[in-house]
Amino acid sequence: MKRIHILSIAAILLAMLAACTPQKRIAGNYTYETECMGVELDGSQTLKAYGYGKDRKDAVEQAKKNAVRDVIFKGIRNGKNECNTKPVLVEANAQDKYQDYFFTFFADGGKYADFVSMKDESLIPKIAKDYKFAGSEVTYGVIVRVKRQELRQQLIADGIIKTN
Repeated sequence: MKRIHILSIAAILLAMLAACTPQKRIAGNYTYETECMGVELDGSQTLKAYGYGKDRKDAVEQAKKNAVRDVIFKGIRNGKNECNTKPVLVEANAQDKYQDYFFTFFADGGKYADFVSMKDESLIPKIAKDYKFAGSEVTYGVIVRVKRQELRQQLIADGIIKTN
């Protein structure tokens, strides 16, 4: 009887500890992957990308950078099957090898902005209603278009992608 009483108290204490998990910690544990929403006739990809920042403007700009970065280095694997799953740059360790170039490319106001926009001719809303707060940061999901072919041509022109 005494053993059952101790187990009951232990179960109640564990339940109370689980209920006390702070909301800030829960909200900050999400991971977001860029998703394919479709491909336009010019070859550009319409993507839903996520960004974190101190405010909406900062988070939206980070989402644009994340979309371009994913197209260059990872390819788009989530969402619709229309997007190209193969990254633009397939060279191993290219991000490290050309890190000076990409630091400048992805800097605020860098070249990445020439290849991503929030203009979309489809009926997809411009800013998705996905946003979460985690401490002092906010996360936004945005719908963007990445000009994949123009991005590839720029990387060739800059000597990052080698052609035969």
